[in-house]
Amino acid sequence: QLQLVESGGGLVQPGGSLRLSCAASGFTLDSYSIGWFRQAPGKEREGVSCITSGGRANYADSVKGRVTISRDNVKNTVNLQMNSLKPEDTAVYYCARVLYCSDFRSPFAWGRGTQVTVSS
Repeated sequence: QLQLVESGGGLVQPGGSLRLSCAASGFTLDSYSIGWFRQAPGKEREGVSCITSGGRANYADSVKGRVTISRDNVKNTVNLQMNSLKPEDTAVYYCARVLYCSDFRSPFAWGRGTQVTVSS
């Protein structure tokens, strides 16, 4: 069974950092584009970052310069390092396979999400 599982969320103060991880079972992540998305209460889900199988990364304007996406092919994970976190980054973060990384189109095979809360 193909499955994605997110981890690494939590409560952090503004200006703090978190590292999210997306782990796969049933397939190897390095062959696919993988995206990170988030959904805040009362808002639509939005793309945060995406990485292609070739390692090309894409970032939403709202997180550019604060977020880095990377692969760990040994651990079969895609990681999202988030720095200088703001209260508006509070959301449930999901990873998914993505067909079109450049604009986060056609995500599928969603994980269940991990909660990120930025608050003092």
